[in-house]
Amino acid sequence: MKIPDAMNAMILEAPKKPLVHKEVPTPSPNEEQVLIKVIACGVCRTDLHIADGELAKPKLPLILGHEIAGMVVKKGSSVTQLETGDIVGVPWLGYTCGKCRYCLRNKENLCENAGFTGYTIDGGYAEFTVAYQQYCFKLDAMYANASGAPLLCAGLIGFRSYNMIDKEAEKIGIYGFGAAAHILIQVAIYEAKKIYAFTREGDYAAQKFALQLGAVWAGDSTQSPPDKLDAAIIFAPVGALVPKALHDVDKGGAVVCGGIHMSDIPSFSYDILWEERMLRSVANLTRKDGESFLHLAPLVPVKTETQLFTLLQANEALESLRSGKVHGAAVLVME
Repeated sequence: MKIPDAMNAMILEAPKKPLVHKEVPTPSPNEEQVLIKVIACGVCRTDLHIADGELAKPKLPLILGHEIAGMVVKKGSSVTQLETGDIVGVPWLGYTCGKCRYCLRNKENLCENAGFTGYTIDGGYAEFTVAYQQYCFKLDAMYANASGAPLLCAGLIGFRSYNMIDKEAEKIGIYGFGAAAHILIQVAIYEAKKIYAFTREGDYAAQKFALQLGAVWAGDSTQSPPDKLDAAIIFAPVGALVPKALHDVDKGGAVVCGGIHMSDIPSFSYDILWEERMLRSVANLTRKDGESFLHLAPLVPVKTETQLFTLLQANEALESLRSGKVHGAAVLVME
């Protein structure tokens, strides 16, 4: 295809300000990168945290977006893992150094020199983007469209969070039933788990959605589940859910915080942590996470529920997510 000199993009110029539509130069890949024509880009809650100034050190001006599905249209001189025409996904983790103490311990998600798509590296709220070949995942043909975009963060972080709990856990609570939860529930049920879904108070639509996807129980986060849970995963950025989930979890169970940002956690009495309950967070992802999940997704098969917006509707998409009006995942689709 003929690559244009300029492209449309939605730009974050300053936190707490609406994104601005601009025509900017189409990026050129370096020797280790590929140029990708964006098919679709998911709108993630992390994008909200960046736009709202809750994640304080973004590159500015910035093109948000780290749930990218697209097609390789040009490759750098040293690229050997991808070819033009390949359909790929680009996740949050966009670069690691391979040399720091974390990379050398196979913990690249904690790399001291990492680059993050749509945060320190321009992302997918644009017609084209560039990405390092090592941090692109080939996508199954069924995900070569808007349905594939949410897999690249909501899917991956949900999957990493899920892998933090005991494999023997059967009764699993999910707090915050949005994009990540609606993907993870499909994987968990495929593996014969019982899912208990917790939503914001009064969100009956999300509760109904969870039950339609196979949850054995759904209620709001002020309610107690009918059974003690073996484990819990918190996707909602609400610190008050931490002691609530610890209270709901049985002896020896784990509570996993799956978000990059959360409001302050209130103090709680030791008795709800005692009896070998465990509290932990999840940070970023590894390429192994991506490879494992994207191999599993078409086997389930994972089907994403998407609400589509055009690129120029990016601010509307962010506001819909902020106000809790999105069930499933919001996705920008390039025309």
